[in-house]
Amino acid sequence: MDRKIITTATFLGMTAIILGAFGAHALKKVLNLEQLNTFETGVKYQMYHALFLMFVGLSESIAEKTKKMIFYFITTGVLLFSGSIYLLATQNVTTINFKPIGFVTPIGGLLLIVGWLWLFIDFYKKKR
Repeated sequence: MDRKIITTATFLGMTAIILGAFGAHALKKVLNLEQLNTFETGVKYQMYHALFLMFVGLSESIAEKTKKMIFYFITTGVLLFSGSIYLLATQNVTTINFKPIGFVTPIGGLLLIVGWLWLFIDFYKKKR
């Protein structure tokens, strides 16, 4: 499981850097400031959670079951949260109306929170 988590973390980190550079250079010419800031929010959260997954994957003090649950919450959360933000921020460029999928953004955010909460609960139980 650690290999899968670390591989996913590195992929998410790498694509966050690529998307950040793409936003700062290519999209700067076609998006307004609000859309760029929205896109950047998706990039930031993707990178934060790539680093979080790297920590989880490298940690020996987190139970395997907990790692597995965190992995699924975070990867699904990043896909829904950041993915929907990327689509919504660039919908003027693609001319596709992504507003109907906007409801998945808060669901993705909730999954990210649950991933962190799962780790908190795991550590809290160990302290007892």
